[in-house]
Amino acid sequence: MNNTFKNHWENVYTNKQPHEVSWTQEVPQTSLDFIKSFQSPKTASIIDIGGGDSNLVDYLLAEGYTDITVLDISSSSLEKAKLRLGENSSKVKWIVSDITEFKPERKYQIWHDRATFHFLTSANQIKEYLKIANTAIAGFLAIGTFSDNGPTKCSNLNIKQYSEADLQSAFEEGFSKIKCVNEDHRTPFNTIQNFTFCSFRKI
Repeated sequence: MNNTFKNHWENVYTNKQPHEVSWTQEVPQTSLDFIKSFQSPKTASIIDIGGGDSNLVDYLLAEGYTDITVLDISSSSLEKAKLRLGENSSKVKWIVSDITEFKPERKYQIWHDRATFHFLTSANQIKEYLKIANTAIAGFLAIGTFSDNGPTKCSNLNIKQYSEADLQSAFEEGFSKIKCVNEDHRTPFNTIQNFTFCSFRKI
């Protein structure tokens, strides 16, 4: 595991509250809209990549989804989510892993990633992510990254920006694009970050 990356995120989640980090969303509406658009049964297997202590899992449980996995490189972030969910945390599978080293033991009907993929800046990291996604996804992919009009850094780390065409190109092998939207995310600091969010169907 990339210990520099892991240590960075453990430090962030240990020392900062949700209102102190830019990616926090009270209601992850775009993610929910994409997931619902797949019209999958509530028993569909869903994995949230880099989910951390995001509120998405709370809303998925409230919607009645019964097979949810949250993966993050930071164990601290997942512990925060478990604490928030209380007894409901037992309904979720939690995986601590660097996404580029994830070894899926099953396939997932829905793979969701908001703002993890864009942290992979080397060709090798991107290649590993795509290989794992191709192996693990049996149905749909919903992915959000900073757009080419978005920030170039997040949490003091460099990121890779993606336009709609860039994301389509990245996932052209094994996936067909369903739709893309641009979304302005208003951070807890009242700044705007522009995202490219796309959905794909596994071919």
